[in-house]
Amino acid sequence: MIRRIVSVAVLIGAVIAAAALTGAGGGSSGKTFNIAFDNAFGLTQGGDLRVGGVRAGQTSGFKISRGPECQNAVTDGPPRTCAIVKAEISEPGFRSFRTDATCAVRQQSLIGEYYVDCQPGNAQQQLKNNATISVRHTQSTIPADLVGNIMRRPYRQRLGIILAELGTGLAGRPDDLAEVLRRAHPGLQETQKVLKILGDQSKTIQDFITNSDTVVAQLDKRKQDVARWITQTGRTAQISATQRNNIALGFQKLPTFLDELRPTMVDLGNLIDAQTPLLNSLQRAAPSLDEFLTRLGPFSEASRPAFRTLGQAAVVGRQAFIDSRQEIADLRKLGEAAPTLSKPLRQILQTADDRHRASDSDPRASKTAPPSCTVRTSTCQRPDPNSNSPTPRKGFTAMEGLLNYIYWQTLAVNEFDGVSHVLRALGYVVPTCSNILNGPGFPSNCNGGIGPYQPGTSSPDPTRFGSASLKATAPTKAGEKRAAGQPRALPLPGQFDPSVPHVALPPAVQALINQINNLKPGQKLPPLPNVPGMPKLPNGQTPAPNQMLDFLLSP
Repeated sequence: MIRRIVSVAVLIGAVIAAAALTGAGGGSSGKTFNIAFDNAFGLTQGGDLRVGGVRAGQTSGFKISRGPECQNAVTDGPPRTCAIVKAEISEPGFRSFRTDATCAVRQQSLIGEYYVDCQPGNAQQQLKNNATISVRHTQSTIPADLVGNIMRRPYRQRLGIILAELGTGLAGRPDDLAEVLRRAHPGLQETQKVLKILGDQSKTIQDFITNSDTVVAQLDKRKQDVARWITQTGRTAQISATQRNNIALGFQKLPTFLDELRPTMVDLGNLIDAQTPLLNSLQRAAPSLDEFLTRLGPFSEASRPAFRTLGQAAVVGRQAFIDSRQEIADLRKLGEAAPTLSKPLRQILQTADDRHRASDSDPRASKTAPPSCTVRTSTCQRPDPNSNSPTPRKGFTAMEGLLNYIYWQTLAVNEFDGVSHVLRALGYVVPTCSNILNGPGFPSNCNGGIGPYQPGTSSPDPTRFGSASLKATAPTKAGEKRAAGQPRALPLPGQFDPSVPHVALPPAVQALINQINNLKPGQKLPPLPNVPGMPKLPNGQTPAPNQMLDFLLSP
């Protein structure tokens, strides 16, 4: 009995070990682990198995083992015996037990209920299903009732029991005692870790001690700022205390925010990976970019006067735009009526420049026309639509005829060189023609021609429609085009005919003509209306016809 009490007493510090270990994890539903304990006192089948304080499964079985999972780091002496507790994890989300996972037996209440509490660990390697956690990663508890039984004895007997049982149980087993003490008191384990960390950071600690005087001196110089910082920190803490509900709500929503943030962070990582080549190229271009920005500074400084002048011009231009509002309004009104003029003007210009509408037969049109194509870099451009391609044309267009007249007439009557500019005239006597007056019977060889084609002289007048073949005919469709030598097209019903004169008479004259046209046989002519400005004759006399003509034809 005493030996059992001593074994439990040396493990009393194991109760605190799990409180210093943190982690998160677990296993999927149905995952099983075997946990080795020095003492499984108080555990029952179906008891709680907790992971980080959360119930994740139950203990389903127990057995005794003397395998390697029960041995300490020092294996001198006979094999040790331990209890193997089978633990089943049924809750999802606790699947990630690592190779450095730790478990401890904890007391749930004062009435003697016990459970297994595990921390999943942080190692990279994960434990497989049915894996065993060795006794070196577990701690057992010391039942409080056994400690209480010892306290029932007098103090002399208590000390004697402890010394006797410790001496008997640990005689010749110093390594096991050291291992038990190390594993029994979590503080010793943590102290050993702290000492190792301090040993690894000895250089940093030395630098810290060396630089601490400098830090303290700077703090002393700025002690007012430190005091103000402490005061502001206190105020911040006071304000935060009034908003503790909102802060708690923020921490409550933080896991959901992190879950929603994870896909965004994945996309951000992919974006960063995709930007790596661009950043490498930017790094290579950094010297050139630095040189460009360095040279851009003087250029920017030199451009300041130009920008100021541009700003001043913008002020003047704004005033000019404001002053031109009326002109723009007038142009808008003029533009509204422009389509009425533009359409017939476009039709006239297109017709005047259409080579298919040439009415003459002048060989000079084919000889002086542009080439069918222009050779540029061994390629032939699109030919001029009025050129000889694809078939030679027979005469000049109306536009070309007008330009030819201006060009040749100017050259015919003017002459200029580097010294003078004179009007040139040539007079000559032709015996057969000089004494003949131009009129009927004038010889054709005496006409002053401007070319081989003379409409009305050497060839028929195209504007006369005396023959039946040149009489106007009705068009077969809207917009029909007639070629040279074909009769003109009559206007469609309701269409204005510009080839026929349209005389608009005054209303009084038109009414008089209508009355005359509607006179019946024997009916008298209606009286003539009074002409404004004409003198009235006495006794109703009618003015003479020559007086009427003098009035109408006078300037």
